[in-house]
Amino acid sequence: MTLDTASRVAVGAAVLAMIAVRAPHGQRSRAVAVAKSFRGRAEAALLTVAWISFVVPLVWICGGMPDATARAHSWTLLVSGAVLTAASLVLFHRSHADLAANWSITLEIREGHSLVTSGVYRRIRHPMYAALLLFGAGVALMLPDVAAGPSYLAAMVLLTALRLGPEERMMAATFGDAWTRYAAATKRLVPFLW
Repeated sequence: MTLDTASRVAVGAAVLAMIAVRAPHGQRSRAVAVAKSFRGRAEAALLTVAWISFVVPLVWICGGMPDATARAHSWTLLVSGAVLTAASLVLFHRSHADLAANWSITLEIREGHSLVTSGVYRRIRHPMYAALLLFGAGVALMLPDVAAGPSYLAAMVLLTALRLGPEERMMAATFGDAWTRYAAATKRLVPFLW
Protein backbone atom coordinates (compact mmCIF):
# COMPACT_ATOMS: atom_id res chain seq x y z
CA MET A 1 0.00 0.00 0.00
CA THR A 2 1.38 3.41 -0.90
CA LEU A 3 1.64 6.25 1.59
CA ASP A 4 -1.01 8.21 -0.33
CA THR A 5 -3.45 5.29 -0.27
CA ALA A 6 -2.74 4.64 3.42
CA SER A 7 -3.46 8.30 4.21
CA ARG A 8 -6.77 8.16 2.36
CA VAL A 9 -7.78 4.94 4.12
CA ALA A 10 -6.73 6.22 7.56
CA VAL A 11 -8.54 9.54 7.23
CA GLY A 12 -11.64 7.87 5.78
CA ALA A 13 -11.69 5.37 8.64
CA ALA A 14 -11.27 8.15 11.21
CA VAL A 15 -14.13 10.18 9.73
CA LEU A 16 -16.41 7.13 9.62
CA ALA A 17 -15.48 6.25 13.21
CA MET A 18 -16.34 9.77 14.36
CA ILE A 19 -19.71 9.56 12.62
CA ALA A 20 -20.32 6.13 14.17
CA VAL A 21 -19.51 7.44 17.65
CA ARG A 22 -21.71 10.53 17.38
CA ALA A 23 -24.74 9.17 15.46
CA PRO A 24 -26.45 7.22 18.27
CA HIS A 25 -25.93 10.10 20.70
CA GLY A 26 -27.42 12.56 18.24
CA GLN A 27 -30.46 10.32 17.87
CA ARG A 28 -30.87 10.03 21.63
CA SER A 29 -30.36 13.77 22.08
CA ARG A 30 -33.06 14.67 19.55
CA ALA A 31 -35.52 12.50 21.50
CA VAL A 32 -35.21 14.75 24.58
CA ALA A 33 -37.01 18.09 24.42
CA VAL A 34 -35.01 21.31 24.61
CA ALA A 35 -35.87 23.25 27.77
CA LYS A 36 -33.84 26.34 26.85
CA SER A 37 -31.76 27.25 23.81
CA PHE A 38 -28.83 29.65 23.87
CA ARG A 39 -28.21 29.27 20.16
CA GLY A 40 -27.83 32.50 18.23
CA ARG A 41 -26.52 33.55 14.84
CA ALA A 42 -22.89 33.25 15.92
CA GLU A 43 -23.52 29.67 17.08
CA ALA A 44 -25.22 28.79 13.79
CA ALA A 45 -22.27 30.24 11.87
CA LEU A 46 -19.79 28.26 13.99
CA LEU A 47 -21.67 25.02 13.36
CA THR A 48 -21.69 25.73 9.62
CA VAL A 49 -17.93 26.29 9.60
CA ALA A 50 -17.44 23.07 11.61
CA TRP A 51 -19.55 21.02 9.18
CA ILE A 52 -17.78 22.44 6.13
CA SER A 53 -14.37 21.73 7.66
CA PHE A 54 -15.46 18.14 8.36
CA VAL A 55 -16.23 17.67 4.64
CA VAL A 56 -12.92 19.11 3.34
CA PRO A 57 -10.86 15.97 4.22
CA LEU A 58 -13.51 13.89 2.45
CA VAL A 59 -13.04 16.03 -0.67
CA TRP A 60 -9.30 15.32 -0.44
CA ILE A 61 -9.92 11.58 -0.07
CA CYS A 62 -11.96 11.64 -3.28
CA GLY A 63 -9.17 13.44 -5.12
CA GLY A 64 -10.86 16.81 -5.27
CA MET A 65 -7.95 18.95 -4.00
CA PRO A 66 -5.41 20.55 -6.38
CA ASP A 67 -1.89 19.14 -6.44
CA ALA A 68 -0.60 22.64 -5.68
CA THR A 69 -1.73 22.24 -2.05
CA ALA A 70 0.22 19.01 -1.50
CA ARG A 71 2.98 18.97 1.13
CA ALA A 72 5.75 16.56 2.05
CA HIS A 73 4.47 13.52 3.90
CA SER A 74 5.91 10.51 5.70
CA TRP A 75 4.89 7.29 7.37
CA THR A 76 5.92 8.85 10.69
CA LEU A 77 3.43 11.70 10.24
CA LEU A 78 0.71 9.27 9.17
CA VAL A 79 1.24 6.94 12.14
CA SER A 80 1.51 9.86 14.60
CA GLY A 81 -1.73 11.29 13.23
CA ALA A 82 -3.44 7.91 13.43
CA VAL A 83 -2.42 7.52 17.08
CA LEU A 84 -3.73 11.01 17.94
CA THR A 85 -6.94 10.35 16.06
CA ALA A 86 -7.49 7.01 17.81
CA ALA A 87 -6.95 8.66 21.21
CA SER A 88 -9.37 11.42 20.26
CA LEU A 89 -12.05 8.93 19.27
CA VAL A 90 -11.76 7.13 22.62
CA LEU A 91 -12.16 10.46 24.46
CA PHE A 92 -14.95 11.50 22.07
CA HIS A 93 -16.87 8.29 22.77
CA ARG A 94 -16.31 8.49 26.51
CA SER A 95 -17.45 12.13 26.73
CA HIS A 96 -20.65 11.35 24.80
CA ALA A 97 -21.34 8.27 26.91
CA ASP A 98 -20.76 10.17 30.17
CA LEU A 99 -23.07 13.02 29.10
CA ALA A 100 -25.79 10.61 27.95
CA ALA A 101 -29.04 12.49 27.22
CA ASN A 102 -27.49 15.76 28.44
CA TRP A 103 -25.51 16.12 25.21
CA SER A 104 -26.51 18.55 22.50
CA ILE A 105 -24.67 19.60 19.36
CA THR A 106 -25.38 23.23 20.17
CA LEU A 107 -25.86 25.45 23.21
CA GLU A 108 -29.04 23.96 24.66
CA ILE A 109 -30.30 22.73 27.98
CA ARG A 110 -32.43 19.60 27.66
CA GLU A 111 -35.41 18.75 29.84
CA GLY A 112 -34.14 16.91 32.91
CA HIS A 113 -30.61 18.18 32.18
CA SER A 114 -28.15 17.41 34.95
CA LEU A 115 -24.65 18.64 35.64
CA VAL A 116 -22.29 15.79 34.76
CA THR A 117 -19.18 15.72 36.95
CA SER A 118 -18.19 12.07 36.72
CA GLY A 119 -16.27 9.95 34.23
CA VAL A 120 -14.01 12.06 32.02
CA TYR A 121 -15.82 15.15 33.31
CA ARG A 122 -14.29 14.55 36.73
CA ARG A 123 -10.96 16.00 35.50
CA ILE A 124 -11.89 18.44 32.72
CA ARG A 125 -15.03 20.42 31.94
CA HIS A 126 -14.86 20.11 28.15
CA PRO A 127 -13.45 16.71 27.14
CA MET A 128 -15.47 16.71 23.92
CA TYR A 129 -13.73 19.88 22.72
CA ALA A 130 -10.40 18.35 23.72
CA ALA A 131 -11.30 15.29 21.64
CA LEU A 132 -12.27 17.42 18.64
CA LEU A 133 -8.98 19.33 18.85
CA LEU A 134 -7.00 16.08 19.07
CA PHE A 135 -8.95 14.69 16.12
CA GLY A 136 -8.16 17.81 14.10
CA ALA A 137 -4.46 17.55 14.96
CA GLY A 138 -4.44 13.88 13.97
CA VAL A 139 -6.12 14.57 10.63
CA ALA A 140 -3.71 17.45 9.98
CA LEU A 141 -0.80 15.03 10.41
CA MET A 142 -2.38 12.27 8.32
CA LEU A 143 -3.32 14.44 5.32
CA PRO A 144 -0.47 15.53 3.04
CA ASP A 145 -2.32 18.69 2.01
CA VAL A 146 -1.76 22.20 3.33
CA ALA A 147 -5.44 23.14 2.85
CA ALA A 148 -7.36 19.98 3.72
CA GLY A 149 -5.01 18.80 6.47
CA PRO A 150 -5.40 21.63 8.97
CA SER A 151 -8.91 22.72 7.94
CA TYR A 152 -10.74 20.74 10.62
CA LEU A 153 -8.21 21.65 13.31
CA ALA A 154 -8.52 25.36 12.45
CA ALA A 155 -12.31 25.14 12.63
CA MET A 156 -12.19 23.30 15.97
CA VAL A 157 -9.78 25.88 17.43
CA LEU A 158 -12.21 28.60 16.34
CA LEU A 159 -15.23 26.69 17.66
CA THR A 160 -13.57 26.01 21.01
CA ALA A 161 -12.29 29.56 21.41
CA LEU A 162 -15.66 31.11 20.63
CA ARG A 163 -17.89 28.60 22.38
CA LEU A 164 -16.19 27.91 25.74
CA GLY A 165 -17.22 31.23 27.28
CA PRO A 166 -20.88 31.12 26.19
CA GLU A 167 -21.18 27.46 27.18
CA GLU A 168 -19.73 28.09 30.62
CA ARG A 169 -22.07 31.08 31.10
CA MET A 170 -24.99 28.86 30.07
CA MET A 171 -23.96 26.21 32.59
CA ALA A 172 -23.48 28.81 35.34
CA ALA A 173 -26.92 30.29 34.63
CA THR A 174 -28.49 26.81 34.72
CA PHE A 175 -26.65 25.18 37.62
CA GLY A 176 -25.53 28.14 39.74
CA ASP A 177 -23.38 27.26 42.75
CA ALA A 178 -23.02 23.63 41.69
CA TRP A 179 -21.39 24.80 38.45
CA THR A 180 -19.19 27.32 40.30
CA ARG A 181 -17.88 24.59 42.63
CA TYR A 182 -17.36 22.20 39.72
CA ALA A 183 -15.54 24.82 37.63
CA ALA A 184 -13.27 25.67 40.56
CA ALA A 185 -12.32 22.00 41.01
CA THR A 186 -11.59 21.19 37.32
CA LYS A 187 -9.60 22.42 34.35
CA ARG A 188 -11.18 23.41 31.04
CA LEU A 189 -9.40 21.23 28.47
CA VAL A 190 -6.15 19.80 29.81
CA PRO A 191 -6.13 17.94 33.15
CA PHE A 192 -3.99 19.65 35.80
CA LEU A 193 -2.99 22.49 33.40
CA TRP A 194 -5.78 24.53 31.83
